Parts: sequence; C-alpha cells; structure tokens
Amino acid sequence: MSGVAPEPVSSRKVVIGIVAGEASGDILGAGLIRSLRVRYPNARFAGIGGDEMKSVGFQSLVPMERLSVMGLVEVLGRIRELFDIRHRVLDYFLTTPPDVVIGIDSPDFTLGLERRCRDAGIPTVHYVSPSVWAWRQKRIFKIARSVDLMLTLFPFEARFYEEHQVPVAFVGHPLADRIAMTPDTPGARSALDLQQNAPVLAILPGSRHGEIERLGTLFLEAARWIQTRRPDLQLVIPCINRARQKQVSDLVDALDVKLPVTLVLGRSREVMAAADVILLASGTATLEAMLLKKPMVVGYKLTAMSHAILSRMVKIPHIALPNLLAQKPLVPELLQDDATPESLGAAVLERLENSDERERLFLAFSDLHLQLRQGADERAAAAISALIEERTRG
Repeated sequence: MSGVAPEPVSSRKVVIGIVAGEASGDILGAGLIRSLRVRYPNARFAGIGGDEMKSVGFQSLVPMERLSVMGLVEVLGRIRELFDIRHRVLDYFLTTPPDVVIGIDSPDFTLGLERRCRDAGIPTVHYVSPSVWAWRQKRIFKIARSVDLMLTLFPFEARFYEEHQVPVAFVGHPLADRIAMTPDTPGARSALDLQQNAPVLAILPGSRHGEIERLGTLFLEAARWIQTRRPDLQLVIPCINRARQKQVSDLVDALDVKLPVTLVLGRSREVMAAADVILLASGTATLEAMLLKKPMVVGYKLTAMSHAILSRMVKIPHIALPNLLAQKPLVPELLQDDATPESLGAAVLERLENSDERERLFLAFSDLHLQLRQGADERAAAAISALIEERTRG
C-alpha cells in the first residue's frame, strides 16, 4: 500500500453513477467516493446510497433501505417495488448518461441495471463479486455481458474471473485497511463502560428485522444457557438503529427469565473489539470479527421455504467468510436445525475457556488480514479511473 495520494486525473466535471443496496455497500461506496474525488475534484455522484455515501456528497434518488431485502420469499413480496426503483434509476442514467455506472454488491438488482447501461454505451463496473464460484456458476455469462470491469475483495474470486476472460481487478477489502492488526480490547471496554476483568460475549443476531425475528430469541436463549455456567459473563448487543434496538429490547423482556443484557445503539465494531467471543449471524460481520481477531460462533436460520430452495442450489462446504478464505473450518457454523440454544452455547463456552484455541485463531486471522490489506479504496478508484480515461480517449 502506498501512502502517497494520487494526483488529480482531470478537472472536468465527471459524473459517476453508483448503486448500493446494503449497509456494507454503503460503506464501500463512501470510501470509493473519497478516493475518486481526489482524482476528479469536480465529480458528481448520484444513484442509490445510504447515509455513509450521502455524508460525502452523494445524491441518492431513493432511500437505500428500500433495496435491503433478505431471502428469496421476502424478495418476492417486494418484487414490483424493486422493479419500479430499478426502472426509475435506469431512466435517470439513460437520460443523463454518467461517465461510468458502478454497482456495489446486490447483484440481483444491480447486474440487470448494469447490462442495460452497458448496452446503451455507458461503461459499467461491478464492485464485490457475487458468489459465482460457489453456486449458479452460469451467472458468469450474465456478468460478462453486464460489466466492463469486476472489482473483487478476495483473491480467489479474481482467479475465477481470469479463467473466464472477464476483466477483473483484485482490490482487497477496505475493512482490512481500516481495522488495526491488534484490537484495543481494554480501550473498547472502557468506552462501553464494561468491566475489564469479566469476560464479554458480543451478540449480533443481524441488522434486519427479519433476521432478528428469526435469530434474536435463539441467541438470547443461548446466552442464558452460557450465563448459568458463567455468571460473570457480560452480554452486549449492538443495534444498528433505534427500531432494531426496540425490537431486541422487546425480545429480552419476553424471556421467561430475566437476562442482564447491555444494548448499545450502533458501535458494533467497538462491541466486537470489547468481546472475548462473538455469537453472530453469517455475513460481513464474520469478516469484521475475523479482522478483530475474535473467536466466533456463527448461527443462522432462514425461513423454511427459503432454506428448502437455497439448500438445493448452494454447493459450498462453508458459509462464514473466515472459513471460505482459509478453505477450512476455522470457526463453527451452526445452521437451521443445528442452531439450538444448547449447541450455540456450548460452542461459545468452549471458545471462552480454551486459551490455546484463541491464540491459534489470532495467528490464523492475522495471516488472512494481511492478505486482504491492499489499500482497497485506492486500488478500486485507480481501476475505475483507468476505465473512465480509456473510454474518454476512445
């Protein structure tokens, strides 16, 4: 990674379209905008994004939250609205063509949009590869028709695209750049007013209403199972917003036995940094926990119908990102019927009490952290800038 800032590429008013549909994409988009603005100081950014992107001058045509849907069945219930949003954004891009359109993750929404823009002569980039290497590999042909450049967060993804002759750049993961190699656990505990000498379990049942509905009580019952064996355990749950905080609070109040839990508004990374072990849903949070070098237990449940459909389509041995990156089971994954309060609790307790395992994981997670620490915002901006300038010269 270079510490030298790039020189501006152009003073002209470049217009860059970006569409992000999730909180993780919003963070990626904000970092990308900052790096692109160094190259194009007069650039204008518009499309769909969240609060992070808007804080750096992005114009969002519709609220990003309208795209945040999880599970096949849940998507079907909102399909008309999603099509209407895509049509509105596409019409905006085709009416006032930007210099490039960048779709960040959310491939079911963004790839179709990217293809229509590319067919209209607008260069397109997709940032964060779909898991085509894991399931529905024939999607690679749709991707090849939709994008001029794929930006991947993980090195094994780039190799897959190279094998299929799709232009690709491995940029690393921005979180790996932003998170220190050694977490400040005492500092995080102090900031959260937690006891320094009592163990901490961070509980992250997800950021969406549906995830918390499916996993919240399960994770709380697992925490109660553990606390009967470790009464000194401090339980902390970060909540992405006040609505999710109220939802979690109601689940805590509904338990048969009172459970002392500290609810924190936002600050999920700080809560994870304070923890000895993390109990969490699958997703980007598992990567963040890995970068913080924290032992974790992954639990997840889909609706019965969504699971029945997806179980026939997914052909990979792991779902947690640390396991996928290492290509071996570094952290336990307890899914569907295997995710019980007892099984989750036992897995957490084992990691609380096994110091050798914690040390082994710290070393393994440190190696993976270094692989992903590539200066992602700058590498992504450089690749996009090269595409814009190539098309401008053409």
